[in-house]
Amino acid sequence: MKKPAADRILMFLKMRGEATSLLIAKELSITKEGARKHLLNLAQQGLIESAVKSEGVGRPSTYYTLTQKGLSQFPDTHAEVTVQLLKSVKNLLGENALDLLISDREKNTHERYEMSLSKTKSLEERLEALAEVRSKEGYMAEWKKEGKEYFLIENHCPICAAATECQGFCRAELSNFQSLIGKEYTVERVDHIISGGQRCVYKITR
Repeated sequence: MKKPAADRILMFLKMRGEATSLLIAKELSITKEGARKHLLNLAQQGLIESAVKSEGVGRPSTYYTLTQKGLSQFPDTHAEVTVQLLKSVKNLLGENALDLLISDREKNTHERYEMSLSKTKSLEERLEALAEVRSKEGYMAEWKKEGKEYFLIENHCPICAAATECQGFCRAELSNFQSLIGKEYTVERVDHIISGGQRCVYKITR
């Protein structure tokens, strides 16, 4: 069953970061007027906001993005309970115990991902498999190539609250990506959700 247009617009903006009404209309296969109507309703609900951008010659374009309320439609996984547990571990057992917990999670995650990537040979195959397994875990992951550079993009972080409480989770993820993609490549995080970015972006270069 197809999701309502409003939900699909929110998902598209989550994945793209920003988009014009024309692009949204094309993506959803609806009329421009239909797209504008949905966008107006979403704006009135406080889920999206707009900004006018000048793009050289011609009239400026209006771009739509999700507000904080809109972003909250894509919640963290058991965020409150997770943060409470992390604080309890830290308070009762100390910082070292928290580091051990993260290291154990990193090891288990690496083993699972390694199995998913076991039959891949090229960098593109590895990125495709990694994006697929991360998407299944709620990260809305994709990859793209720009020139000689590759990018792994995660449009959502289902553990954002936990990562905000303890950034060791983010360091562990970056370490895992570097190991899985290969020593011949450099993996660098160039955008970060918990640092104010709309998504987490990893640049892969040789």
